[in-house]
Amino acid sequence: MLEVVRPGPLTTVQDLGRPGLAALGVPGSGAADRRSFTLANRLVGNPEGAAALELTFGGACLRFTRPSWIAVTGAPAPWTLDGSPRPCNAPCFAPAGTTAEFGVPSRGLRTYLAVRGGIAVEPVLGSRATDLLSGLGPAPLAPGTRLPLGDEAGGFPEVDVAAVPGPPAEPVLRVIPGPRDGWFASDALSLLTGSRYEATAESNRVGVRLAGPALARRREGELPSEGMVTGALQIPPSGLPILFLADHPTTGGYPVIAVVVTDDLPLAAQLRPGDRLRFRLA
Repeated sequence: MLEVVRPGPLTTVQDLGRPGLAALGVPGSGAADRRSFTLANRLVGNPEGAAALELTFGGACLRFTRPSWIAVTGAPAPWTLDGSPRPCNAPCFAPAGTTAEFGVPSRGLRTYLAVRGGIAVEPVLGSRATDLLSGLGPAPLAPGTRLPLGDEAGGFPEVDVAAVPGPPAEPVLRVIPGPRDGWFASDALSLLTGSRYEATAESNRVGVRLAGPALARRREGELPSEGMVTGALQIPPSGLPILFLADHPTTGGYPVIAVVVTDDLPLAAQLRPGDRLRFRLA
């Protein structure tokens, strides 16, 4: 078992989500920063999709009741095992009874903890991921939660540390125009890609709400609901973009001016309130 002493602001179980069920109204969900998530699993010899923990703003305290190999990736939160500092992006051994404590990351938002064998909570619709929008999967962790650990893992990787750069101070996210860029003023796309935006405190796993120049429409009215994808930049009547993340709804009626390319979604997932960012055409 892995016992939660303190969950921090928000700690959830995540894997690679529930792809292919959008037609049934089921969001994809899963780890927001999949690059960091899969790296954590590889560092302890797990399959890339094994369930792990996603910590938002650190702050968690966890106790291991069995000897475990673990790895911490993503937003670089300082962390310790029984008070001894340990590195990020490297496999570490936690003896039985060891307590891991996490501070607040110096940059970025989401930190991942993988345990060799994975988190073995019961899957829901084929996934162990917590979906905050639909309520599927295990509830966000609370003090006293005990998580079963699995025993399915491959060969142990021969690596001491993965050289991974931290989140950039001001990320630049590449976008592909459309599908509804024609709904906006002729200069809207240039304004989007030529301006600086800021992530607001109203952001979460559903989406990042942005502050900055408002994008004006050329068409009145609203769309019938249509399918939405992770990375969509949906523009509500305020003109301020909402960047959809892992727990976004499967449909929406506000027009999407552009979509962030998949490879840049991990950067979007690490945006914290107050962080600035830019967009550019892919």
